[in-house]
Amino acid sequence: MYSKELGMTSTPTTPASTATSGGTSSAAESRWRTRDILVAAVIGVAFGVVFWAWGLAWGLFAPLNAARDLLYAVWLVPAVLAPLVIRKPGAALFAELVAAGVSALLGSAWGPDTLLSGFVQGAAAELIFAFTLYRLWSFPVLSLAAVASAAAAWLHDWVLYYQDVAIDVQLIRGLAMAVSAVVIVAAGSLALARSLRRAGVLEGFPTDG
Repeated sequence: MYSKELGMTSTPTTPASTATSGGTSSAAESRWRTRDILVAAVIGVAFGVVFWAWGLAWGLFAPLNAARDLLYAVWLVPAVLAPLVIRKPGAALFAELVAAGVSALLGSAWGPDTLLSGFVQGAAAELIFAFTLYRLWSFPVLSLAAVASAAAAWLHDWVLYYQDVAIDVQLIRGLAMAVSAVVIVAAGSLALARSLRRAGVLEGFPTDG
C-alpha cells in the first residue's frame, strides 16, 4: 500500500513469501556444514575403535548368558550421540556406519556383517529422529531412538545368530538390550555431550535440549 509519510510504495508480506522464507530457513538448518561432517566422522572413528575392542572383550561375558545383553548397547552409542550433537538428518546413520566400517577394517570378528549391523542400528534411530523432524532432543526421545536401535539389532541378531534360541530367552535378551539402550545410550550420550560442551569441544553446536 501507499505510505503517505514516506511517499513510497511498500511491498506487503504474503503467505507465499512467508512460506518460502520458512522453507529456506528449514533447508539451511538441515544442511551439513564442514564441522558437522568432521565431528560426526570423529565420533564414528572413535567408537569404531571402541567397537573393535568391545568385540574382543565380548566373548569374556559369555558365561552371563542373556544377562550379557545388558552391556550390548555400547555398539549403539554413535546412533544417538552424533545426532544429539549435530542435529542434522542422517547423523545417526552416518556415524554408526563409520563406526562399523572402522571396526570391520580393524578386524571385527563379525566381518562384513558388521556393516549390516551398523546400517540397521543407525537407520532405526534415524527414523525416530526423522519423526520428530530433528527438533526434539529430550531424554524420552533419545531413549526411544536408542530402544529402536536396540530392537533393530535384536531382530538382526535373532535372524542371523540365534535362530535356534528359545523364544523366552530371546524376549529376555530383547528386554536386556532395551534397558541397556536407555541407560548406556540415551543417558550416556546426554552425559557425554554435556561433558564435551563444558570442555568447549562443541562450540558452535546447539546446546538446548
